[in-house]
Amino acid sequence: MRVAALVVAIVVAAGVAPELRGQDPADQAVEQFLQQMRGRWRDMNVPEADGRILHDLIVQNGFTRALEIGTSTGHSGVWIGWALRKTGGRLITLEIDERRHREALANFKAAGVSAHIDARLGDAHRLVVELPGPFDFVFIDADKDWYTNYARAVIPKLTPNGCIVGHNVSGSGGRGRRGMGGTDEYYAYMRSLPAFDTYIHPQGRNGVAVSCRKQ
Repeated sequence: MRVAALVVAIVVAAGVAPELRGQDPADQAVEQFLQQMRGRWRDMNVPEADGRILHDLIVQNGFTRALEIGTSTGHSGVWIGWALRKTGGRLITLEIDERRHREALANFKAAGVSAHIDARLGDAHRLVVELPGPFDFVFIDADKDWYTNYARAVIPKLTPNGCIVGHNVSGSGGRGRRGMGGTDEYYAYMRSLPAFDTYIHPQGRNGVAVSCRKQ
């Protein structure tokens, strides 16, 4: 009891959002890790607001079979892994850079979500095609000019009501904000598919495009 109370005190002192207080120690440990890492993520990791969107989409829809294309050093993977811990699911995440892959593994362990993440080092251009699926949640945050190819590869493996989320997507019809160039083709492609509802999430910070397959 004293240990649990100490964890709660530390997390509350760190500024935990009110809706996250009172959760079990594992949830509190993830939140504490994210608080400690706030402002320290580099290597084109997602901002906190976008990570929370990924988490909430998974929890609210009960997704359990997730794929992430582009691990970086693991910020988005921590949010996804945290959500999948709640739903009883598992994430396969792909990264081509060995240093980033190693850092992500360490971050997953520190956050306490490693048991729900299968982090693989390799070329996503090949691995995405080879993975059998099925998936009910896919997050794309890798080479922007390959987004449409990734989508074409994963759509046949996506379950009914499953969602694909693309990061750094402007949806503007032009190059949009810095770092979002090359994703307009992807957004136009997803919008053209009648089997999907596609929109830019209004709470996203860096262009979170959500495409959910209709039942």
